[in-house]
Amino acid sequence: MLPASVHAQNPQARSLRELEQAWRQNRNDMPVALRYARAVFLLGLTEGDLRWYGAAKAALQPWWSATTLPADAHFLRALVKQGFHDFKGGIDDLGAAIELDPTQSEYWSWRFSLQLLTSRMEAARADCAAIAQRFGSDEGQACAATLLYRTGQPQQAIPLFNRLVDLPDYQGPYTQDWLRYHQGEAYRVAGQYEQAIAVWEKHLQARPSSHLIRLTLVELLNQQSQFSKARRLAEAPSPTDALLVQSLLASRGLNDGQTQRLAEQFENRMNNQALRGESLIERPTMVYLITYGRDNAQGLKLAADNWSTQNEPADAVLLVQAALKAQQPKLAEPVLTWMTATGYTDPVLKALATELQTRLGTSR
Repeated sequence: MLPASVHAQNPQARSLRELEQAWRQNRNDMPVALRYARAVFLLGLTEGDLRWYGAAKAALQPWWSATTLPADAHFLRALVKQGFHDFKGGIDDLGAAIELDPTQSEYWSWRFSLQLLTSRMEAARADCAAIAQRFGSDEGQACAATLLYRTGQPQQAIPLFNRLVDLPDYQGPYTQDWLRYHQGEAYRVAGQYEQAIAVWEKHLQARPSSHLIRLTLVELLNQQSQFSKARRLAEAPSPTDALLVQSLLASRGLNDGQTQRLAEQFENRMNNQALRGESLIERPTMVYLITYGRDNAQGLKLAADNWSTQNEPADAVLLVQAALKAQQPKLAEPVLTWMTATGYTDPVLKALATELQTRLGTSR
């Protein structure tokens, strides 16, 4: 379940320039292309910069439509596909990689994650059982703990994560990123916000470059109206879209006079994306349109489209918020169906779901 060799080639430890040059000299050399694609995908993953996913896709372009590939090529293509929200394609490629080489734990762990992302709960449970059987009880416990808090049982998940984060074999930086993220999420889902913040703050001190932890922490701080701390943690010379919109929300909460400048900065990014013809629905845009309130009607359309492909708790919150604001509760009813099917809830979503049920005249 834990991230493994996808992180083995840290582009900081190897020269990304060398990898790129080697690829540009022979773009049809698959091993060279895979090494470059892996490096830039990792960079996009750790920095939260989706432009690197485009570089990874360019490296894989000669084999983008191939039906027969080596296992590692299916795996890398799956990662890039899911980066562009082609989750079915990603799952299919991961299945092909597993069939060719079932000994790679990262193939299984990524497929488990995508099954969960797309609410294929039985498939996720089956992959989790296979992970435990093939790779040991600790690996199995990591995915089992994730399933617990994603199915309404965060209190049972917390002690499992608390044990896993201290295991000697799991002290690598990327493994710790993954475990600390889910440990904090389990606390957050349980409504234990101070504990979640403490987990992420401590980890960020050790790993300030972890975009995932920084962003998740800033989001929770904004939710808890701790705007000064959120603003400070979101600041960067060139913040990602996600951090920029959270900085905007913090600025509005503080009324610090920077809100208009930050809104214009985000608006410019949206305009540039439109000029480039980028159609990918990303959460920062929905947060800007819905939570910040720039255009709730457009945000609702995006949120409904997004929900048809991925079912993350943050996406559920945005869809319900937008539907309630627009007086169109019926559009968010799929979230209630998802909550019933998975058992997932958290304090914020529970409050929104209760209001949604009232508007719909239902009770669950």
